[in-house]
Amino acid sequence: MRVISRALLLTAAAVFATGALAAGAPVKGPRTKDGKPDLNGIWQAMNSANFDLEPHAARAAMAMVPGQFVPVPAPEVVKLGAVGSVPAGLGIVEGDTIPYLPAALERKKENQKNWLSSDPEIKCYLPGVPRANYMPYPFQIFQSKDYVFFAYEYAGAVRNIYMKDPGPPPADSWMGQSVGKWEGDTLVITVTGFNDQTWFDRSGNHHSDSLKVTERWTPKGPDHLWYEATIEDPKTFSRPWKISMPLYRRVEPNAQLMQFKCVEFVEELMYGDLRKKPTQPTPPKEQKE
Repeated sequence: MRVISRALLLTAAAVFATGALAAGAPVKGPRTKDGKPDLNGIWQAMNSANFDLEPHAARAAMAMVPGQFVPVPAPEVVKLGAVGSVPAGLGIVEGDTIPYLPAALERKKENQKNWLSSDPEIKCYLPGVPRANYMPYPFQIFQSKDYVFFAYEYAGAVRNIYMKDPGPPPADSWMGQSVGKWEGDTLVITVTGFNDQTWFDRSGNHHSDSLKVTERWTPKGPDHLWYEATIEDPKTFSRPWKISMPLYRRVEPNAQLMQFKCVEFVEELMYGDLRKKPTQPTPPKEQKE
């Protein structure tokens, strides 16, 4: 009887604990002096969402052209070999598929076809939100009682999270305007005021200047967060949709953001043909018949 009673008690305790977590019980982890979860630190995603938000198989390259039997890497990237390949991914879109309007889906396909010349990441333009959070670079959160600030390694991008709504964004921008508030242990950030120039990933997933992103940052332990972003854009999508993923704290004793100010890395790509003596051969002009 004692063995049975002990088993019943352990089962009851497990059920109670599970229910408490489901009900939103406080998660163990560092907290600030005012009792909020302490998000200070360096964080990074561990997924392949920057290649494609949706589930995808591995393939030889982002830029593919028709081959004799199957598509092959485009001439511009074929020498990259395995370095230029795309890893498989389960995706981070809830429901797996982005609900495009018909015309927007066609544009997505065109973007994908013209990835080499169209993806803003290739030219080191600012990544936008939510893409900045799952690029293969860390970012740092600075948090105090009244202020929250995000610094991203990629391109030196930054976000100032207004904890008091300053009103409508003064102008459209690459990173938008972020307004935050706490809902229990979750930091909720509403981002508006975007231009239409950023992509969600390297697969051409895009949006218009009507984009609204609602982020939810919820600690699930001392060293990982659960990140959710609800995407709304009536010009591009038939309904709101959501992405979700874990983010992990970089725990190395010497963890820090390094510099990746890539503008100087793309000067040759964007302006090399303007040199008096170009370092790259000029493409031959097409002959008119």
